[in-house]
Parts: sequence; structure tokens; C-alpha cells
Amino acid sequence: MAASGKFRFCIDRGGTFTDVYAQCPGGKVRVLKLLSEDPSSYPDAPREAIRRILEQELGAPMPANEPLSCSAIQWIRMGTTVATNALLERKGERTALAITRGFRDLLYIGNQSRPDLFDLTVSMPETLYERVVEVKERVVLCQGDCQLGLSHPVVVGSTGEELYEVEPVDVASLRQDLAAVLALGIRSLAVVLLHSYTFPAHEQVVGEVAREMGFTHVSLSSQVMPMVRAVPRGFTVCADAYLTPCIKKYVAGFTSGFKDKEHLKVLFMQSDGGLTPMNRFVGSRAILSGPAGGVVGYAVTAYHHQLCGGCQRLPVIGFDMGGTSTDVSRYTGEYEHIFESTVAGVVIQSPQLDISTVAAGGGSMLCFRAGLFVVGPESAGANPGPACYSKGGPLTVTDANLCLGRLLPSYFPKIFGPNEDQPLNEPAMLLGFQRLTDKVNEALGGEGLSVQEVALGYVRVAVESMCKPIRAITQGKGHDTSSHVLACFGGAGGQHACAVAKALGISTVYIHRYSGILSAYGLALADVVHEAQEPCAVHYEDSTFQYLDERLDVLSRECVDELEKQGFKRDEITTQPYLHLRYDKTDCPIMCAPLKATENSCRHGDFKASFTQHYHCEFGFTIPNRAIVVDDVRVRGLGRGLSFQPHPLQEANAPPVVDTVTQCYFEGGYVETSVYLQEQLCYGHRMEGPCILIDTNSTILVEPGCVASISKHGDVLIEVGSESIPCVGTGLDAIHLSIFSHRFMSIAEQMGRVLQRTSISTNIKERLDFSCALFGPTGGLVANAPHIPVHLGAMQEAVKFQIQYLGGDVREGDVILSNHPSAGGSHLPDLTVITPVFYPEQEKPVFFVANRGHHAEIGGISPGSMPPFSKYLWQEGMCVKSFKLVQNGVFQEEGLVRLLESPGTQPGSSGSRNIRDNISDLRAQVAANQKGIHLVRELIDVYSLPVVQAYMAYIQENAEGAVRDMLKEVSQSMQGPSLSALEHLDDGTAIQLSISITSQGEATFDFSGTGRLVAGNLNAPRAVTLSAILYCLRCMVAHDVPLNQGCLKPVKVVIPEGSVLDPREDSAVVGGNVLTCQRLVDVVFKAFAVCAASQGCMNNTVFGDESMGYYETVAGGAGAVSVHGSLTHTHTHTWSAGAWLAWTQWCAHSHDQH
Repeated sequence: MAASGKFRFCIDRGGTFTDVYAQCPGGKVRVLKLLSEDPSSYPDAPREAIRRILEQELGAPMPANEPLSCSAIQWIRMGTTVATNALLERKGERTALAITRGFRDLLYIGNQSRPDLFDLTVSMPETLYERVVEVKERVVLCQGDCQLGLSHPVVVGSTGEELYEVEPVDVASLRQDLAAVLALGIRSLAVVLLHSYTFPAHEQVVGEVAREMGFTHVSLSSQVMPMVRAVPRGFTVCADAYLTPCIKKYVAGFTSGFKDKEHLKVLFMQSDGGLTPMNRFVGSRAILSGPAGGVVGYAVTAYHHQLCGGCQRLPVIGFDMGGTSTDVSRYTGEYEHIFESTVAGVVIQSPQLDISTVAAGGGSMLCFRAGLFVVGPESAGANPGPACYSKGGPLTVTDANLCLGRLLPSYFPKIFGPNEDQPLNEPAMLLGFQRLTDKVNEALGGEGLSVQEVALGYVRVAVESMCKPIRAITQGKGHDTSSHVLACFGGAGGQHACAVAKALGISTVYIHRYSGILSAYGLALADVVHEAQEPCAVHYEDSTFQYLDERLDVLSRECVDELEKQGFKRDEITTQPYLHLRYDKTDCPIMCAPLKATENSCRHGDFKASFTQHYHCEFGFTIPNRAIVVDDVRVRGLGRGLSFQPHPLQEANAPPVVDTVTQCYFEGGYVETSVYLQEQLCYGHRMEGPCILIDTNSTILVEPGCVASISKHGDVLIEVGSESIPCVGTGLDAIHLSIFSHRFMSIAEQMGRVLQRTSISTNIKERLDFSCALFGPTGGLVANAPHIPVHLGAMQEAVKFQIQYLGGDVREGDVILSNHPSAGGSHLPDLTVITPVFYPEQEKPVFFVANRGHHAEIGGISPGSMPPFSKYLWQEGMCVKSFKLVQNGVFQEEGLVRLLESPGTQPGSSGSRNIRDNISDLRAQVAANQKGIHLVRELIDVYSLPVVQAYMAYIQENAEGAVRDMLKEVSQSMQGPSLSALEHLDDGTAIQLSISITSQGEATFDFSGTGRLVAGNLNAPRAVTLSAILYCLRCMVAHDVPLNQGCLKPVKVVIPEGSVLDPREDSAVVGGNVLTCQRLVDVVFKAFAVCAASQGCMNNTVFGDESMGYYETVAGGAGAVSVHGSLTHTHTHTWSAGAWLAWTQWCAHSHDQH
């Protein structure tokens, strides 16, 4: 019952609908759904919902144009997408940025992320600020080994670090610059100064001056999120300044519709899953305000209330499927938070629930492209919507479910069509599917598939797409996916719950009675939260325990005081201490809650044990002798005084009533399917599948072999039968071709997650300078996850070399290491690890898995193993043609160390300066391959070896066909017998290319005329040339195709002997991989007249000594294409996302700008 006889409102204002869950006096519950925007009917949907419920329940007229009284309202809780939509649509407040002088373009350059590596229309994320004010000020960290001889005043930061105040804030200059901004009508200011995370005084000066001059909103990065790294901190403070005024305007507009507003208690959901008073609700913590309520809803119900049908305390996967996308998350008794994410191209650094999104929802568009069934990422949206909405929309997943009989038009309101008064349009849907089926059958050369088979195929492909992010948050982090409960909610989740659970091996599905509005319901279960956080820079050790306990005490008192001000009693408040910990000289911190305190821990608990436990689970290893650094101290205060228990249902005393019986299509054909209305079901009712459960907000499909039951509180529990894999032969089936394409790529992607998770170097873990791939028994590429473009296709050469080089000397338990250019390598720091995949009763490998990672240091004449002036290969570090890194299952560490030390035998050269990290990263590479082996064998176990290898070949043929089709189109438009292009390296060396293309789509890339071998290191191995060609072909195909051997099958490459593209075994090549490869891409695109030249180099900046190393790739520019102009300050082509980031090797330094 609502306390004090008053109403409680929980409202989730989404982009399309506003969902309302209201607790009325006396215990009655009201549920309501309204359009979020309907200006002809009401000015504000949440307020209108409150008005309607109050009017109906109290029986008193409440005119829509008059303010509402607050007297009957205890509180209002809201989640809103106002901030998210403003960010996505770039409709926030006009904002200016104040930043340290000399860094005006820092946020424009950003982190160089490239979401689509093959999109030639490179675009930088639009900045949120209109003007930049460069603040004349500077502080620099004091470092004992600094040789600059600085003698400026020393100040102490909040972390205890000492800094030189090189230049105080020039207030006069600042006033002049801010006045110019105000003159433009800009009133919101974001301030980010270097090192303000520890020394906020200069930002505070800027803030005081700005407010005094008339800025109505000022966001300081030292207050919004005082964490190291100025780029994400700067993005976050810009988002705060850009969005918070929008939130304040919305809150003001909402509350203006109430009388006696001073008595109105409104709490907003934050991205971290906690509620906060409306006056503290800010933009940087509002991005996930909407979906956070759903996470709280399933966490509290599916986990804490133990409503899992005997599966008590199993971890829960949240599956929120909407119209445009699907959100997945995980709960294990505590919320999983992350502290950095990217939304609409903007990095947000603030506490937020770890929610992964995939572009597959009910509105995801269906198409048949290059022989594959493709679902999304494009969406029909709300307008025009799916074809069945009668607004001329495309076929979508929703249409597929309607086609299969899984959605029943008679149970839907008549709200469709141009006038929004028509039922779901089945004829329009069927017409669309008939056309699509005709297209599919024509491509397959017959009339093999029915309309229903095609629709079911698309549903299966959609399910596979939605499984990928779930595997990423479970298997990708070391958890067993099958040992979870699947909690489904959202409008479309119930239609696919059983299929997703079967595909993942999950045995229990939980669907809350309010699953269609769970984000609103979750608001009723959420805690009110106040967080306090401050930066730190000490080691976690005995000498700092007292200091850390004192800081945690101070922050705890702040949280308690603030919650008491909000009306909570002390016994309703709990505090949770956290330390943000990382191993010294690594860049992968983990926010850790403590385990039980011991004699060798802080008074607040054992944070080290918690850290090592989390680190081992996340990354697969620990570093026992490495110091642990505390980056931040954090306390999360929770006000828990507003929880309640749901009302139980009446227990069943008769079988459930079947409302009707319909026909649903499953594997094998139509099956009679019972339909039940959830409002008529009671506690204890059980319904065997296939059946459909319908309520006003959702449709739940219970598939054959599954059983649904109703819990005490009206929730649906589904016992999922084991997956019945349809009989798949070795003949080509277009549906299974699409599914195998996903599965093969998923293997490579999961290998990549393991490698990133278990590696230790910043280069692999943070810069993501690695690639993982799956190969056939002859070494042909099957699937290459698109990690680093310069690696695409190159590993195929390395695998084929080892097969030929070792012959029959490849056994189970062997792992091969190679990096030599003549053995398919690129440049020496890229170490390739290859593992054969054996299968029972097969004498030879049935597949190979491999990965290639850039090691920070492998010896040579300069730290970082990227010498600018090398002339011989040995000067660039360790050279390995073929070495069994693991033999008969034993890691050959002694032999590896000898190899890593071997460059030191050459004059002026050194062995690896960081052997410890080399060994750790190579172990991670071996572990990534083991993951690939496990997944390949798992796939074979399900489908059989002949089927898997048959679809391996079909996938390669599919890629070949896509490239051939593109080449045929080019051949038809060619003006002469061939295409040609000529470019030069900086030293004048020519790269000449002639391309002849036949009418059958076969091409010869002839580099005859290319300059001779050079004395420096710009020579490019054959593998680099092949990678550049494959990258260009993939870009020109212009749609997703599998990255495999088939892409290069129609291509013949002619490389003249003795040229810069044909280095000798002892030729230096390190520059060929980072400069010549870019010029190769420029030459290919020039020949095809596709793209103007890029800057043609990766601009490597390298320095270091025996104790440390630094390597940075500085962004250049992208050439124009026909529909897009050129662009500066951006990485392009064969270099990776985020590659501009500087990294340290074996000595830690503070680079706040990164």
C-alpha cells in the first residue's frame, strides 16, 4: 500500500512511449502507456499520465489546462531519454569550451575511434561546443627524472602529487575571451584544464569568472568527474554543459504544471541505476536514465526475490528487446558498473550500468544481399515502421513474426495506417515477403524456399545477432553463458526469449508480469543514491591503509549527510566503499568493492583480494609481484527506505483457460498453438509449448519443448527445452550460410576478446593493435575479425608458410610463433601465434586459429623496436621464421627467452627490454587460440565436421562472389584495357600499379615498374601488399561481406622481384608496415578513382631509453570521395581505431591529455 494514503508514480519517458506504473492508496496498481509526444492532446506525457490517474481514482475533474495539486502525491520517480535524445539529435544547449592554451583541438582530434573501418566517408564526431577559449594557464607534474630544470612554484594536488605551477590563470585575457563568447549568445561553458583532476584551483578560477560575467551554466571537469585522462574527462564535461541545461528546462517545464511545487518530491533515475533529486540530476549522469530502470527491475525481481523456479541465486542476463535495438546486461548480486562508454560519438566518463547494445530489434530491416540473409543494422523506426504498419515501411523482424503467426492482429489495437485507425496489415506484409522470397529463390537458382521458411530464416539470423553481445558479456569475461537465467523484457523480448535461451544453452527464462513496462516498474524498486569520489595516487600497501580508511570515512560522512537531508533515517542508509585499482604500469583499472577485512587490509575491507579476484576472472591471470595503484576513492551511499512487496496472485484451482487456438510456424511447419490471456492466469498454472501468452503490453511465445508457469506474483517462468538442431546437410542453404557467417566471425571476435582480456601490454589491451582469425585446413582464411586493417589477409600468408615449412611436423599441443617477413610477417613487432585445430579421429588439422599482436618491445637498435633509421632486419629486433612456442602442450619459455635476447648479440643492438611482458602477452595469444579451438570444436560437435567444412567453403565462395560482382561492375565502366596509377614515397621511390579486369570479374594487380629495394626500412613484405589490396576491395564492395580467402581468389598479384615490395630476407621493413602500406592503399584507390590520397603515412613518433619507451602515431588526414570532402586530424585506411593514443612501455608516466 502507498504510504500515508498517497499516490506513488514511476514513469519511464522513452523516445516513443511513456510507460507509467502507479501505486494507489489501498494497494491498487495502475499501468498506463502514452505517446511521449502528442502536442495536440497534451503538453507533457508524464504529467498527463498523472492527471488521468488522479482524476479517475479520486473521481474529481482535473482540467488538463490547470496545474495539478501535489497534496495526493507522495513522490514521483522518473527515467527519461531527454538527455540521450538531445545528444543523439545534437539539440543540446549552445556551449563553449575553455581548455588549456595549446590544446584547443584536443577534443576535436579525440581518440580517433573508427566505428566502421571500411567506410571511406570518414567523419569526425561532431563537437558539442561551438567556440573554444584557450586559457592561459599551465601546471606540470613534478617528476624526479625530469631534466627540464623547472624552477616554478610547487603546489600539491588532492592526490598528494606535487605540480609546478608554470603559469597561473591570466584572468584579464580570460575575461576578454569569455566576453566574445557571451556576445555570440552562448551561455553554457565547459571547462577542462590539464591535471585538474588533482589540482582543480585553476578551473575554479575560470568558473568563478564565467559565472560573474553572466554564464548561466558552468561545468568544471574537476567537479563533474575528477579522473585522470583529459580527453574522456573533457568529453564528459562538454556533455554535461551541453545537456544539463536541457534537463533543467525539462524539469522546470514538468514541475510548472503543479501547484505548491515546494512540496513536490521528484527523483530521477541516473545512468548508474540510482535515483537522485531533480535538482541534482545532470547531463553527464543521465545518458542511461531510461534503460537503467529496466536493469534495476530485473535485478531486484529475477535475482533478489529468487523467483527463478528453483534456480536460486543464479546470475541473471537482462535481455531488453525494443523496436530499434536490443540491450543486454548482467547481474550477479551487485550492479556491474563501467566508468567510460561512448554514446553518439561522445566519450562519457561517469558511473553507469554496463549495458551492451546491438542494432537488432523488432524494427530491424530485412534484406537479401550477396547471398546472405541480413538483419539490420538499419531500422524502420516508428515512422514508417514495419511493412505491417501500413505506412510504406520495409520488411522487419516484426513482419517476420507476423508472417509466422507469432503475432496475432486481432489482439492488437487499431492504431496503424496513415490515420492510425487500422489493424496490422497482413496483406502488405505477405506481399513484401513474397517479393523477398522470389528474390532469394532466384539467387539460389530455383523455388526452394517458401515464404514462411524465409521468414523463419530471418528470425534465426536475428536471434544469432542478439546472442553475440550476450556471449560478449559472459564468455568474453570468463563466465559460462549457460549458467544464467535469461530475464526478458521490452516490447519484443518475449517473442524471442525461448529461441535466444536455446541458442545459448540457458535453461530458464524469467519474464516479469510488467515486462512491457519494466523500466518504469524498476523505478519503484530502485535506491536513492548519492556518490562521492576523489582522485588518489598512492599504492595499496600497509603504509597507506590508514590514509585510505580516513578518506573513505570522509566520503561516507558526505553521503550519509546528503541522504539524511533528503529525509532518510540513519538506519535506512548504507554506504558502499570502493577503490579504483590497477597494477602499476598498466592502464586497466577496476573499481573494487572490498571483501571481508583481514589483519593485512584496510579497516573497510580487503580491497587487494577483491582486486586480484576480479582481475583473474576478467583477464585470466594476476601479476603477483607488481604494485597496486589506487587511482580513485569512491563511496556510494544508498537510501533504502522505499521498497515494497508485490501483491500475490490467486492460486489456480482449475486448468488455464485457452482463449483461442491459432497456427504458428516452426521448424517443420505449422503447429496448433494455444493462446492464453495473462490476466486470466493464476499462480501455479502451467502451459506446455507451443503457446502464446498475451497481455496489453507484450506477447510471449513459448516454443515447442518449453513449459511456462505462473509464479506467485504473476511472473512467467519458462523451462527451456534443449536446442533441437535441424538436420543440416553439406548442400548450400542460404539461411544456414548466414548463420555460419555469424558463427565463424563470432569465433574470431571471441578470440579477440580473450586476447584483449588476458594480455598485459597497453599496446594490445588498450590500443587494440591485434587481429584474430580462423583458417581452413590448407591455411585459407575463413574469418578475420576486423581489428587492424593492416593485418587483414596477411596472416593467411603466415599460416600457409608454416603448413609448407613444417610439413607433417604439426601435432596436437603445438603452437607456432613467427614474425619474419619472408614467412608471411608484416614487421617484426607483430608476433603471429598459430595453433592447429585437431578433432577426434582426424590425423591432420581440420582448422587453424591464429592471432597477431604488436609487441611494445622485441629488442633492436632503439627502444620500442621501431627504429627510424634501420637498414637491416636484425636492427629491428627478434626475427623468427618458425618456433614451437608450445610443444606437446609445454610452453617453451627458455627457448623463447633466448630468442628475445638474441638481438643483443648484434653490434649496437639490444635484446628485448621487456621480456616479462613479452612472455605474458604471448601466453595471452596462446590462450586466445585455445578459446578459438574450443569454439571450433563446439561448432563441429553440433553440426559435424563435413557440414562445418562445407560451409567454410561456401562462406569463402560468397565473399569471392561479392568481390567478383564489384569487379564486373568496374570492368563495364572502364575506358581502356586497364586501370593504372603511380605514386611515390618521400624518397622518390615509385609505386606503380596496373590493373586489368576481365568480364568474369577477375583482376590482375601488376606492380611492374615499382622502384627497387631501398636501403632504409620502407620495404614492404608481400603480406602487407596483400593486406592493402584486401582492405581496398572490402571498402569498394561497400557492404558487409565475410573477410576471408575468397575476397582475394579472383585477384592475381604480380610483384616484381627485387622491388620495394619484394624485400630480401635481411632487408629492413619496419617502415613498410606503417608508411608504404598507406601509399599502397592510395595507389589502389587512385587506380579505381574511388578516393583521393590520404596523407600516406602513420606519422610514428618514437623515443625512449633503457628504462622506458614512448610510441605515438599522430593523425594525418583522409582524402575526399565523391560524396564527402577531405578531412584533417584523422587516422585513415590501414591504421586502427584509437591508434593515436600514446603508450608507455616499461616505465609509468602521467599523460593526462590521453
